[in-house]
Amino acid sequence: MLYQVYENQRTLMEPFVDFAQAAAKLFSNPHSPAGAHPWAQRLSAAYSLFYRLGKDYEKPAFGITSVEVAGVPVAVQERVEMDKPFCELRRFKRLSDDVATLAKLKAQPVVLIVAPLSGHYATLLRDTVKHMLKDHKVYITDWRNARMVPLDQGDFHLDDYVNYVQEFIGHLQKRYGQCHVVSVCQPTVPVLAAVSLMATRGDPLPLTMTMMGGPIDARKSPTAVNNLAMNKSHSWFENNVIFRVPHNFPGTGRRVYPGFLQHAGFVAMNPDRHANSHYDYFKDLMKGDDASAEAHRKFYDEYNAVLDMDAHYYLETIQTVFQEFKLVHGTWQVRDPQGEPQWVRPQDIRQVALMTVEGELDDISGSGQTAAAHDLCTGIPRSRKKHLEVAGAGHYGIFSGRRWRDQVYPQVKAFIQSGQAGATARTDSTSKTAVRASARKATRAPGKQPARKSASRASRS
Repeated sequence: MLYQVYENQRTLMEPFVDFAQAAAKLFSNPHSPAGAHPWAQRLSAAYSLFYRLGKDYEKPAFGITSVEVAGVPVAVQERVEMDKPFCELRRFKRLSDDVATLAKLKAQPVVLIVAPLSGHYATLLRDTVKHMLKDHKVYITDWRNARMVPLDQGDFHLDDYVNYVQEFIGHLQKRYGQCHVVSVCQPTVPVLAAVSLMATRGDPLPLTMTMMGGPIDARKSPTAVNNLAMNKSHSWFENNVIFRVPHNFPGTGRRVYPGFLQHAGFVAMNPDRHANSHYDYFKDLMKGDDASAEAHRKFYDEYNAVLDMDAHYYLETIQTVFQEFKLVHGTWQVRDPQGEPQWVRPQDIRQVALMTVEGELDDISGSGQTAAAHDLCTGIPRSRKKHLEVAGAGHYGIFSGRRWRDQVYPQVKAFIQSGQAGATARTDSTSKTAVRASARKATRAPGKQPARKSASRASRS
């Protein structure tokens, strides 16, 4: 019912929002009679702020059309590689007609970025993608808004998330022979589960896993987000935040955790900061500071764009990750696409290098929560593990902005290159061993058997 009330209110507000947009343009136009009004700048700023507060925010575009690779501009083409009911595997294909640049692009590592399904769209990682494209072939999980998925496509569970990740990794392994995985925030848990299941089965694994700001062990340094999930019962979440999609969307009738409720929760964490930010936007418009006003628009175009999550996935995540801590307790079973349960055993991972990244001031995933992955992955040698804590960085700073570009990305890049080089060295060593064995076999006379040990020597052996 609440979802329908919200949609009715939004529909009623739409004409006023459109009017505010038109009025803001009218009063800001120096060639219109309204633009000559003595309060024109103030009125334009007020209407613009009203429009921004009332408008509906759709999914933004990644908008990455080119990057520089070793100082050479390279075109970027976005395409959907795999299309699943609740997710698209999106590829950013780099194109060049320079032979040397093309050879460099082909030799670079393949990276799967697993974006969070926790309220915002995958475009929140635009800065992550843009910088990784300079040195990597990049794919990303682009999660769909659950209200846009018809009921006949079935439900989406946490197990499905884990199975999607396994399928995407398998696809890249089959295509390229290897890949690297980077997970940001919430997906660190399902990604670790996916790689664990693949290791237990003996499937080809990614060369490296980079986990950034995720709740591997939410018991450590719990934040306000963790405390809410821990202190409310499963039934409280089901009864208070789960609603059915209204009739005006393709997913009508689907039970979801609505995006507008999630957005309200985001704002409630720092209400003063957001209020001041909007007031600063108003003042920037008054002063004619177009650059600052545009920076505000870009940030909130992304921040205010939220998606609905399928109720099954959301409630299972709350229970598994934040209430029962199944991953760290070793009690998590994931059902494969055929419905067969499989135990999640991170200790079975042996051939994957692991890097964790945390922000010193992260107020979403507290200190030590991501680093806990090292304690679970006991099969990975210490020499292949790395942890980075970014001084002064909050949650978003470890994958976006100046600290990501200057401090985090160079180390993530070096870690991936090290994993790539190590795999190449192991492959070369294996090949040389096989060649030497073949050579020794070839030197023996046809049909001749190795000499037997003497009785006295055999007794000493």
